[in-house]
Amino acid sequence: MTLQQLQDIKLWQVAHKPENPLEYHAWDGVLTAWLLGWMGEPAALILWWPGMALGCAVLFLAPTLYVALRRSLHRRGRLRCDWLGTLERR
Repeated sequence: MTLQQLQDIKLWQVAHKPENPLEYHAWDGVLTAWLLGWMGEPAALILWWPGMALGCAVLFLAPTLYVALRRSLHRRGRLRCDWLGTLERR
């Protein structure tokens, strides 16, 4: 995902927070995990913690994996995801 896509989703979440507070907080959790991955990777590499470095590398993909999961659930009709449209506009 690009930073622009991350921002577009965040702006949608902020605009619709009163109607969708759980989605807002879930996206904040995803962004927190992504940020932990970016912040933890250098430390894990410097301290030579291979397991931690691998875990942080996986966290880099948190937003992409979350969007893929939500898109899949939306297509199957299991979960409505109104903010997916923000990704297709650009």
